[in-house]
Amino acid sequence: MKLLLKTLIAFLLGMIITGAMLFLPAGTWDYPGAWLFMALLFTPILLMGIVLMVKNPELLRKRLAMKEREKTQQGVVALSGLLLVASFIVAGIDYRFGWSHVSHGIVIIASAVLLIGYALYAEVLRENAYLSRIIEVQERQRVIDTGLYGIVRHPMYSATVLLFLSMPLVLGSIPSFVIMLVYIPLIVKRIKNEETVLLDGLDGYDAYCKKVKYRLLPLVW
Repeated sequence: MKLLLKTLIAFLLGMIITGAMLFLPAGTWDYPGAWLFMALLFTPILLMGIVLMVKNPELLRKRLAMKEREKTQQGVVALSGLLLVASFIVAGIDYRFGWSHVSHGIVIIASAVLLIGYALYAEVLRENAYLSRIIEVQERQRVIDTGLYGIVRHPMYSATVLLFLSMPLVLGSIPSFVIMLVYIPLIVKRIKNEETVLLDGLDGYDAYCKKVKYRLLPLVW
């Protein structure tokens, strides 16, 4: 019950805060892109939360953990949070003043990419029971090298890149998209630091890195 209550509070707070960051700067409830985004964002979150609560509550507990121990990761997480806030607020202001226009076709494509990102994210959760939100080597942790982990070493971050870059386009804002591009160097920094931790503390990770050469995007990096 404690985990259920914590999950519900996190979910409701997330909806309220995200809605405030979008609708208040927009100055209106009549912001179709924001409603579409909220539906695409929180429906999968709700479904994944229910599945984890039933199938793997321990993994859900790990995903709710927010306090990073690594200094580098603390900075990356803080900057990523600021990036989201800035992107959402700018998207709302953009809608209010009509700074940019995104075609319906691009919005549809971005919506599909966002859902694909969530599908990849869900698959990563299914494959990796050690998937804590914070960077750490857990007791009895082993290297996962099957499924998406056989293609890239950090498929969860691949999914988050799709999510972050599609969000501003669903909201219909080019300036918001430009801001969100900063997420790419941030996630690169997070990955490099995470791999340093894993190479130092996780048996077999060095061999895994030699086997799976790409970190984030096949044939690129």
